[in-house]
Amino acid sequence: MDATLPGLVLLAALVLSLDAASWSLVPRKTIPYSELKEVVKRFSKADVSHYVTLTLGEAEAILYVGAREAVFALATGPLELKAAISWEAPAEKKLECIQKGKNNQTDCFNYVRFLQSYNSSHLYVCGTFAFQPKCTYIEVPSFSLNRLAFEDGKGKCPYDPAKGHTGLLVDGELYSATLNNFLGTEPVILRNLGPHYSMKTEYLASWLNEPHFVGSAFVPESQDSSTGDDDKVYFFFSERALELDCEAERVVARVARVCKGDMGGARTLQKKWTTFLKARLACAVPEQQLHFGRLQAVFTLAGATWRDTAFFGLFQARWGDVDVSAVCQYQLEDVRQAFEGPYKEYREQAQKWGRYSDQVPSPRPGACITAWHRQNGVASSLELPDNTLNFAKKHPLMDQPVLPPRGRPLLLQRGANFTRLAVHRAWALDGAAYTVLFIGTGDGWLHKALVLPSRIHLVEELQVFASAQAVESLVLAPRKRLLFAGSRSQVAQLPLADCSKYHSCADCVLARDPYCAWSPNASRCLPAEGPDRSLLLQDVLNADTGRCSPPRAAPPAKAAPKNMTVAAGADLLLPCRLTSNLARARWAFNGRELAAEHAWVRYAPHLQALLLREAGPQHSGTYRCFSEEQGTRLAAEHYAVQVVPGPAGTLEARAPVESLGLGWLVAGALGALCLVLLLVTLSLRRRLREEMAKGAKAVESTLVYPIELPKEPASPKFGPGTACDSDEKLWDPASYYYSDGSLKIVPGHAACQPGPAPPSPPANGIPGQPLPSPPPHSPNRLHLGSARGSSSNGYIRLQLGAEERPGYADLAEELRRKLQQRQALPDSNPEESSV
Repeated sequence: MDATLPGLVLLAALVLSLDAASWSLVPRKTIPYSELKEVVKRFSKADVSHYVTLTLGEAEAILYVGAREAVFALATGPLELKAAISWEAPAEKKLECIQKGKNNQTDCFNYVRFLQSYNSSHLYVCGTFAFQPKCTYIEVPSFSLNRLAFEDGKGKCPYDPAKGHTGLLVDGELYSATLNNFLGTEPVILRNLGPHYSMKTEYLASWLNEPHFVGSAFVPESQDSSTGDDDKVYFFFSERALELDCEAERVVARVARVCKGDMGGARTLQKKWTTFLKARLACAVPEQQLHFGRLQAVFTLAGATWRDTAFFGLFQARWGDVDVSAVCQYQLEDVRQAFEGPYKEYREQAQKWGRYSDQVPSPRPGACITAWHRQNGVASSLELPDNTLNFAKKHPLMDQPVLPPRGRPLLLQRGANFTRLAVHRAWALDGAAYTVLFIGTGDGWLHKALVLPSRIHLVEELQVFASAQAVESLVLAPRKRLLFAGSRSQVAQLPLADCSKYHSCADCVLARDPYCAWSPNASRCLPAEGPDRSLLLQDVLNADTGRCSPPRAAPPAKAAPKNMTVAAGADLLLPCRLTSNLARARWAFNGRELAAEHAWVRYAPHLQALLLREAGPQHSGTYRCFSEEQGTRLAAEHYAVQVVPGPAGTLEARAPVESLGLGWLVAGALGALCLVLLLVTLSLRRRLREEMAKGAKAVESTLVYPIELPKEPASPKFGPGTACDSDEKLWDPASYYYSDGSLKIVPGHAACQPGPAPPSPPANGIPGQPLPSPPPHSPNRLHLGSARGSSSNGYIRLQLGAEERPGYADLAEELRRKLQQRQALPDSNPEESSV
């Protein structure tokens, strides 16, 4: 047996033992790509890709976009192109790149990786330039590139466009963290430009060991400092840890910092950082001993003062075949305490890392120059003694990790691949400030999460990009309440909230969206801003719908029920379109609520539907479905069901058996038997040919399910995407489509139009929900809504087919058993059917 198997089993057990609610949070609303067309604005240009470097300028009126061999200036709001710059690497540079063994399809282009405002009139831009990085300036008024002032981009921009990089312009000085050579083996945190000396890190594994840089932040800690402290620049990255006592090196997350006034040492650490220190960012679930080390993104949220600054880190991990993502929050004060705590050192004799316990030199190594230093004759880092500098060179790592509040992640999601993060502090109508997380995923979705005092509430998930492409950048425009997302194919602009999607007061309040509130006067859900905020209804903390009163106007006429006519003995499935993924379906029959203990009723919660088994005359009547969330009920569906006698009853009503002679009866029976055998043989022969030509075909189901046809079909009968063959017929909507939205069909009255088969949905359309394995045999597919709920607002997708299906064996067995009992309806009434 593999020695690693017990460990994997134990790990899997730990993962499964976690609280399901904390691992698999469900977004309240699921908005697919098709429903965002009027809300989201997009920009792309032919032959341009990798829209991943985004920068806002001019009071959020302009969005600057760095892409592959192009830079764009877009007007925010309409997201219209104002100006464009083509910045291609020359052909000879591309040829050199190819000759050095790089890929001419992906590597040997100029990818713009740095684009920030240098001053009021210029931007500073850097590109990979076919593995020979270059930097220059862009004049803002004319939006033109200064092609005569190209600078060497080494240390400012990565050679490889796929490598991590971060940069920051502070008072005309560029602080960057990247890989400093062609091979990507020399990591560096560098300061250049501006009046000061160029500074960089030591090329030692104890300083940086195979880092992956993800972000940086400037904190003006000199403002109102009682100690005369210096401003600082923080860097965030992951690296292979040397200090962990384990057989294999493990990746951990780090935060490092340098002081803005650092000038390097006079003899030791010349032109090297004397204030470089780093600490581990801990993000874990302590009780399960699950640790996240791979830092994917970071966002800095400024507070009322610099002391209130918070850092949000986005982490990824993988256990077995399951992706896990987490978001951890860190306060600046906790980071400062880690850098002021004990150091870690490598003990040669023990050949292991441990806390440094001897006397620390004075002045303290790695500290910024403060009022205390100046009072003791040290005005800059050039005047620090060698023992302090030598200690700083050998002890860059702090012993104390930086822990998140409460020692655990803010958000933990199984089956998700989070890629980018943006954070905003929104003021609700109750006067409190709430933290809102905007999280991009690897398959083009955006999660909007609200941080409540005791938990996280996922407000919604939006399919920003149609194809499964990663969200590679997120930029907030708080004043304009806009969010910009960049991917390989385009830039998308979307509002921080689309309040129009909430159609009732209860739906608006239950959303807990701090950007939205219900207006009783307008009877609409509106942005929670403006002078009349006091007239709006909102409850972010408790989602109490008690203040929602009926509209003053007369209530609209109730919608007519959907008529369903079904043969006795068939199974009937009544779906319920819920207002949110967190709602539950409640059913009433003829005005009385249905209880789950009814013998003839089976609830299918994974389908959000009601299943009536072996329908009989007693099941005829009206069925109402209500969407219930936190005790609030909203009407969802209304059905009028009529059960008619099946074929058996019709045959019994014909000539009585007693009137036939025995001989004629036997002859008739034998003739009927022969005819049946002949038909069965022909049918089997035909099906065998189809099986060999097209593969295994699903068995037709007798499950009755109300479907709604498109009001404007693409063709006279059915539009493109219709599958048609000799066994599965599609019914003619022109003959059987009724104004109440129901469909009534009789077998044998089919009108089939040829067309391509509909495409299969993606294998994993529900984040966080692994799909069960299909059984050996399964009935025809039955789709309820879209892959993520969309129109039906149901988070669980139904697809009974050979590819995937819900793992409910009892329901599947019941349906398969009914397939064997199917009986055709008589052709006497063309308005009644079983589908």
